[in-house]
Amino acid sequence: MDVTGFPFIAIAAAFGLLVFTLCLLGVRRYNLRRALGTVDASICTAGNSWQMGVCRYQDTELEWFRLLSLSVRPKHRFRRSSLELVGRRQPTEAELVKVQPDVVIVELKYEGQDVLLAMKFDAYTGLSSWLEAGPVIGIGTWR
Repeated sequence: MDVTGFPFIAIAAAFGLLVFTLCLLGVRRYNLRRALGTVDASICTAGNSWQMGVCRYQDTELEWFRLLSLSVRPKHRFRRSSLELVGRRQPTEAELVKVQPDVVIVELKYEGQDVLLAMKFDAYTGLSSWLEAGPVIGIGTWR
């Protein structure tokens, strides 16, 4: 084999790796979204920039996964008993270019830290119902 074939092989291998990675991202996203209790939601914590991802409700936790990641572990975990729903609002002009269209900004407090989630209104109603469905403080096992 002559020297001119090596660049072609390197480019073909890099393209194959790119296609394989995109397939893995698609399979991961499909597996995340097929489970019950998952919604698309961008997150902003402690004044950082907005990141797109998927939220998943568990019995005692709200998990947030990055959209463009191959990790099967959530990037953020919020204990249900420590989450406090502060309110919701419309995105500001600066936020409109950073979040999906037609979303509301959900303001949460988690252990004294501000957490913002951008999600569709019906996902917000599901989140507020999930938070309110837990037992009152002092009653139950997780508060």
